[in-house]
Amino acid sequence: MKIPRNVLVVGASSGIGEAIARAFAEQGDHVTATGATEAEVKAVHERQPTTVRFVQLDVRDGQAVAQLVSVLGELDVLVNCAGIIRRGQEHDTDVFEHVLDINLVGTMRLCAAARSSLAQRGGCIINTASMLSFFGGGLVPAYSASKGGIAQLTKSLAIAYAEQGIRVNAIAPGWIATPLTQALQDDPERSAPIIARTPMKRWGTPDDLVGPVMFLASPQAKFVTGVVLPVDGGYLIA
Repeated sequence: MKIPRNVLVVGASSGIGEAIARAFAEQGDHVTATGATEAEVKAVHERQPTTVRFVQLDVRDGQAVAQLVSVLGELDVLVNCAGIIRRGQEHDTDVFEHVLDINLVGTMRLCAAARSSLAQRGGCIINTASMLSFFGGGLVPAYSASKGGIAQLTKSLAIAYAEQGIRVNAIAPGWIATPLTQALQDDPERSAPIIARTPMKRWGTPDDLVGPVMFLASPQAKFVTGVVLPVDGGYLIA
């Protein structure tokens, strides 16, 4: 009989995070998931009933992060999915700093706050990198820098946390159909080259990320740490 795990999915009010949170809940785990605003939390509740407990969390607020983790107590799995992108605006240094504060520093805040709780259970962390962990992005220097940082943060924390029995890995989604990429999906001149380069000839879906995350969070991956796993339909190798 499966013992339910305590899971925290950060940035789960839509897209990849929401799919992951619901998948953990469907297999019987106790799942807390976060949205950046109360409006996001309300909207996700209204879309579809679920046993996931959704709460509001601004990952820029270190005190709020620490308080949430403290209230949850022992954790088995932390999934970091919170992120933003500001195409065409990220050369402004204020916007650049804002994006990094959420995408990269926010992830570090959660990892650092949850370290002790995860150590009590021999838990694991799964971060969200990107294809832009490997490539540059002229319109999105902040997003690209943050996701390159996520890759290196994941490797570094895998080393630092290993002695406490905590595994740290990341998924690197390819071109996934989510609200974050809606503008690209809606522009045939930008969507067509993406599909043409992707060997599997389609956009990915949030559900395509669920299986890899479940593997990385499972006992089957007990000797896997520091990995940045592309889930991209082959885009990276094409």
